[in-house]
Amino acid sequence: MKVLYAFQGTGNGHVARAQEIIPVLKKYANVDTLISGHQSQLKADFPINFRYKGISLLYNKRGGISYKKILLENNFLEAFRNIKDIDLSGYDLIINDYEPITGWACKLQNLNMIELSHQASMSFKETPKPEKKDFFGEMILKYYVPGERKIGFHFENYHPQIKKPVIRRKIRYLNPDKKGFYMVYLPSFSDENIVKILNDIPVEWKVFSKNAVAHNTIKNVEIFPIDEVEYLRHFENCDGILCNAGFETPAEALFMDKKLFVIPIHNQYEQECNAAALHQMGISNSKILNREQIENWIDSDLHFKVDYPDDIEEILLKEVLML
Repeated sequence: MKVLYAFQGTGNGHVARAQEIIPVLKKYANVDTLISGHQSQLKADFPINFRYKGISLLYNKRGGISYKKILLENNFLEAFRNIKDIDLSGYDLIINDYEPITGWACKLQNLNMIELSHQASMSFKETPKPEKKDFFGEMILKYYVPGERKIGFHFENYHPQIKKPVIRRKIRYLNPDKKGFYMVYLPSFSDENIVKILNDIPVEWKVFSKNAVAHNTIKNVEIFPIDEVEYLRHFENCDGILCNAGFETPAEALFMDKKLFVIPIHNQYEQECNAAALHQMGISNSKILNREQIENWIDSDLHFKVDYPDDIEEILLKEVLML
């Protein structure tokens, strides 16, 4: 069997999941890989056969989606040409983790594709959503990658076709501890805005920044450039994690039994849905960097115990490859 695994390069979660899925796929099939998008800080540790710029979501300094940047810094014409020109006829199966070029190409060419992603879980009515629905956000989740066959990943099994998160082995092999500091990963916010708030909260903060080029300390806030080894070391030993309401980082924090506070990216409906799901679980969240709310979170001891089994091989064999 010849398989193409296509995944989104915006954000780190898709790359992290691919690092676990692709080695399993290669045990049973001849696998090529394709990535589109250009906003991931996590580097793939496997060969990538095809790369496209694709369409990436871009942000302003206040933690919100910037539609101006999305329109000006993405090449939509090139993406349309890629969809039209890409030849996928040589594959028996395309597995798609929220990657639009192959998603639309498969629809136009009527090819065999299964969507295997966190975003796929949003298509099931049982998945938690915010009280106020976002029509535009719903349309993006529905049409960014069109597909009929879907298996989703989420914090809970809200539907039989929604599975628990894929936790990468680099996280599973850590030995969690609590050494009195808090970790921050808010790539949608500027460092200046983060430091301004956290300097007034008297605990030790370790901020990982996509904008930092060198290690820096400002009072009680240490800022680190993105480095996976350093990130995992601090992730292992922190008391809690302040991050955006993406999927993989909160899932990994829950798996590690870390206190968790999430801030959904403004106008990013998928993250608002994630925040709604986490709120159901009792996890702290806010729409903004709010000093009082963060202080209350630090003073609390809110934990949610999860069971995230290492079952991705079983899922792939039974529900994707049908072996």
